[in-house]
Amino acid sequence: MAVKKYNPITPGTRFRIGNSFAEITTDTPEKSLVTNLSKTGGRNSNGRMTMRQIGGGHKRQYRIIDFKRDKENIPATVKSIEYDPNRSAFIALVAYADGEKRYILAPNNLKVGDKVQSGKGSTPDVGNTLYLSEIPLGSFIHAIEMVPGKGAAIARSAGTNGQLVNREERYAVVKMPSGEIRRILLTCKATMGATSNSDHALEVKGKAGKTRHDGRRPRVRGVAMNPVDHPMGGGEGRASGGHPRSRTGIMAKGQKTRSKKKKSSKFIISRRKSSK
Repeated sequence: MAVKKYNPITPGTRFRIGNSFAEITTDTPEKSLVTNLSKTGGRNSNGRMTMRQIGGGHKRQYRIIDFKRDKENIPATVKSIEYDPNRSAFIALVAYADGEKRYILAPNNLKVGDKVQSGKGSTPDVGNTLYLSEIPLGSFIHAIEMVPGKGAAIARSAGTNGQLVNREERYAVVKMPSGEIRRILLTCKATMGATSNSDHALEVKGKAGKTRHDGRRPRVRGVAMNPVDHPMGGGEGRASGGHPRSRTGIMAKGQKTRSKKKKSSKFIISRRKSSK
């Protein structure tokens, strides 16, 4: 969990700050848990571009991650901590007592040789997955389910975590990484600890080519377009473009896009950036 600064031997490495990958123990993934990952380049079945700024990128293989942690009450041993090109957090290869191997999201301070377990009665140790009804109040958690049995949906990226604040009848009150406070059913699962690679936010790519390696093509600013192409386009000279908005006219600052009729709003106690 550290970053390194590169010597400026090329223009691209002059400002680059990369990951030291000190936690990584192997560079070869488990063959049985890897599958092919195809790319669309932002094109549909007719070959027409339907999504902009997508294309290229380094070839990847997808690591199959166990987000459900449904192999309960069987201890597993951490065999390796690995890099996953498809996500910002690191992953851990665990081997269960019955011989099965699975990938899980690696939390902070999880090391090779540690034991992890999921299900009722598991101890609230880092890497163990418990039901929200059994997790001690005030604990930091990640890989949180929104729907029982559907798999982790919240706090999966590098260095993120939620916090179990309270319990109310059938619900647990969880503070999200965004600051939002909401209710989640006690029958949902979560994993103890925070996700690994918390220094991911400190990385600096250093050159445009690094973004192209990630599969992202250049994005043209709206103010540089013509009026027919963008609401902020046109004007004489370097016009400001007016109020920031998207290509389809949705305001970029201040306009609420969440539906007022959304049924899950009743589970939200406090929105992020709320004055309450």
